Amino acid sequence: MIERIIIAGFGGQGVILAGKLLAYTGMVEGKHVSHIPSYGVEMRGGTANCAVIVSDDEVASPLVPHPTSLVVMNRPSLDKFEEKVQPEGKIFVNESLIDRKVERGDVRVFYIPANDIAGKAGSGRTSNMVMIGAWIAVTDMLDKEHVKSSLGEVVSKRNIKYNEINYKAIDMGYDYIKQNK
Repeated sequence: MIERIIIAGFGGQGVILAGKLLAYTGMVEGKHVSHIPSYGVEMRGGTANCAVIVSDDEVASPLVPHPTSLVVMNRPSLDKFEEKVQPEGKIFVNESLIDRKVERGDVRVFYIPANDIAGKAGSGRTSNMVMIGAWIAVTDMLDKEHVKSSLGEVVSKRNIKYNEINYKAIDMGYDYIKQNK
């Protein structure tokens, strides 16, 4: 199995952290991974994204020109990356912030009210973790409990105090998909 993922959103939405978490968890599970963050001025409110590959086999190239999964946190990211997703790929849409539907008919689409769910988990800042939980529920590529236990290794020391809320957000994103499939 292989997943080529692009996670995209505004700087500050935790897209780089989400990608790092998936890559780290893949390593913990003995998979082959790559993670390429794209940030700079994006950290000041522009769009940020990262490319992640999680594979059972060696990764020949870390580039992800045509993802199998697209996780988008805002509309500019959907506008930019929707057409790049492989046919039969998956698009995870944060419908709390994205006011349009996916226009393609050859992909599976999952609309997740990530900001709303994150608020119920205890912090609106955990919408990225909600989306990771949803991605895990659909792909079965990584074990949810391994993702949660990996958080302590990828979250900065100053933010580790929020991990209980992050765990809850991952669970709630996962459960949202399982209940709405």
